[in-house]
Amino acid sequence: LRRNICRGAFAGRARPVLLNSWEASYFDFDEDSILALARGAKSLGAELLVLDDGWFSGRNDDTRALGDWTPDRDKLPGGLDRLARGVNGLGLKFGLWVEPEMVSEDSDLYRAHPDWALTVPGRKPAMSRDQLVLDLSRQEVADHITEVLSGLLRSCPIEYIKWDMNRSLSDVFSRALPPERQGEVSHRYVLGLYSVLSRLTEAFPHVLFEGCAGGGGRFDAGMLSYCPQIWCSDNTDPIARLAIQHGTSYGYPLSAMGAHISASPNHQTGRRTPLGTRAAAAMTGAFGLELDPAALSDDERAEIRAIVEEYKTLEELIREGDCYRLAGPGGGYTAWECAAADGSEALVTLVITEPEGNPRPMRLRLRGLDPEGSYVLERREFFGTENDPKPAERRLFSGGALMYGGYPLPPMQGDYPGARLLFRRA
Repeated sequence: LRRNICRGAFAGRARPVLLNSWEASYFDFDEDSILALARGAKSLGAELLVLDDGWFSGRNDDTRALGDWTPDRDKLPGGLDRLARGVNGLGLKFGLWVEPEMVSEDSDLYRAHPDWALTVPGRKPAMSRDQLVLDLSRQEVADHITEVLSGLLRSCPIEYIKWDMNRSLSDVFSRALPPERQGEVSHRYVLGLYSVLSRLTEAFPHVLFEGCAGGGGRFDAGMLSYCPQIWCSDNTDPIARLAIQHGTSYGYPLSAMGAHISASPNHQTGRRTPLGTRAAAAMTGAFGLELDPAALSDDERAEIRAIVEEYKTLEELIREGDCYRLAGPGGGYTAWECAAADGSEALVTLVITEPEGNPRPMRLRLRGLDPEGSYVLERREFFGTENDPKPAERRLFSGGALMYGGYPLPPMQGDYPGARLLFRRA
């Protein structure tokens, strides 16, 4: 998938570390607050600021305005262009959220073209998030979406698009086809979507498109040919993400998984987790931030800056290395490894999900190393643990010992503690 399906300028290179505005501000923002968010993002080491939902006219909640992709002049009096150039002036790239496959009933687009939505004649449609799905099996609908998004991308320096999909298809009926051909609509819909993405990615090769898992139904190889990374889930809780990303890794490379550090307590679950644990989950894929820098303490800001810098040194190993699942969710802890294809280095991460009162000794058996080679433990970090593990001695291990005997870890107690280990060939 990495080498043959993912295409475009970003397929085989580092992706920018981003900060997304959603959990920082939701729909409540203006130009000044987004620029303040961008300054905070820059201070943390981010390289890209993404303006999420709420930037277009009438979009103050999730019940209206999808389909009307015109900047809201009350929030953004200078439009997207002035905002984007302001973000660029701070030394950051600018990205934008869209959900172009969907339409709100309360929108100018739906009022003008109600027949462009997938609905069954004579029946009340099933609604999800107060929106309907546009009929991309129709050429004029695909052409309209392509034209509107092309206009946006030409209007200002946008270098990233977060392509959302917040509901699945239902009421799959196209008014452009006769009854006996309605069975073609789902397939024709996907072909229409591919045609839109093909035209956009060819016309704007410098733009990084991130797809949306759509509840898991949209993390597929076809979308990866246009979007080299996909947002795994709006659930940013790191413990939930361990299971989500573990399962996703069976079919897709880590470089395709969008994963962000979010706030604690988490906005979806209310769970409190150490910053190191949140970083561990986020550093498993295409890394970013989903929080408000202004709400952080000085210590948290310093820790995130260090995490971002550490990620940048490890990014190539995570993106291009082989992923090994050393322990899956449900066994008390989750552990995984990114190993260089030539066996020269390996990054191992572990998170305790169910601390034990009298913990068993843990030995992580690594994979993908040279059994005859010698390795040194370059880095050993613990996070979230109430214990005080002694510093590791800088000593050599044989690849065979690490693979067949395993590396011993001390007991870790606390709320979702963990460890990160980096081995390099001596």
